[in-house]
Amino acid sequence: MSQIIYEAVLWLVQFIVGVVGVAYVLSAFTYRKPRWRVSFANWRKRGPPHWWLRAAGCRAESAALQSRRLLLAGCGIRIEPAVYLAARRSLIFVCALMAGGTAVCGTMGMVSGTALWKALPIIAMLAVVVTFDKSMLDSFKRYRSDRIRRELIAVMNQLIYYMGSRLHLHGKLMRCMPYTRIIRGDFQLMLNEWYYDADKALLRFKERLGTSEGYSFAETMRSMRLHESDEVYRMLRDVLAEYKAGIELAKAGRKETASYVLFVLAGLPILYTFQIFLYPWVQESQKLFEVLKP
Repeated sequence: MSQIIYEAVLWLVQFIVGVVGVAYVLSAFTYRKPRWRVSFANWRKRGPPHWWLRAAGCRAESAALQSRRLLLAGCGIRIEPAVYLAARRSLIFVCALMAGGTAVCGTMGMVSGTALWKALPIIAMLAVVVTFDKSMLDSFKRYRSDRIRRELIAVMNQLIYYMGSRLHLHGKLMRCMPYTRIIRGDFQLMLNEWYYDADKALLRFKERLGTSEGYSFAETMRSMRLHESDEVYRMLRDVLAEYKAGIELAKAGRKETASYVLFVLAGLPILYTFQIFLYPWVQESQKLFEVLKP
């Protein structure tokens, strides 16, 4: 019995040593230094190459760069505007080269017609998305602003509810946290930075939101922090009424857009009715008039 136990322990030790040795050898052969992550970190510290920005025409005073900066901030996208604009223009150039190269290859017979008609729509779709990115960003910015406006209305309603309470403003804002969703991360970060420097926390909060509602809310909170009085709550009610008016205006705009879409959709059956039922009779009438001509 002791001999069997001794052999079992010996085999177990040998098995463990073998597994550890094989794992170490595989790790030594397959492990690679994280050079790509290190390079990307160094690139973020250095910033994008200046020759690329100059070639893409991303000057600091250009109107396109300023508009993209406002749109990206309003959409909550944390990307350097110059890098975004340079990448967009580079993609447009690449799409044009790809489309031209594919068309030339198809003309010379190097690419089959089936492959040509499969590649060109994909390139065209990518080019359209990149070209009309401003409209898409603007639409998303309006959607995000509307959601932020609704959440800020809920927060301000709670602050008005706590009017007269002895709670500190930070405590009141903490109790408003459950009413946020889209701005919860930025709101929580603002509250975490509050006791380090409240003014800087509010400044960074409105910069992270990037919307006019965030700016007015931050300024109202700054006034309330300095002096919490009836006048400040009256100003808070005015801002709240302004937000509600903005929501009603956005609803009216969506209704008007929906009415235009419904008008276009209602015109499609009429168009098909004319094409299917009336147009053949018009053609037959034209043929009859041509026959009757002397």
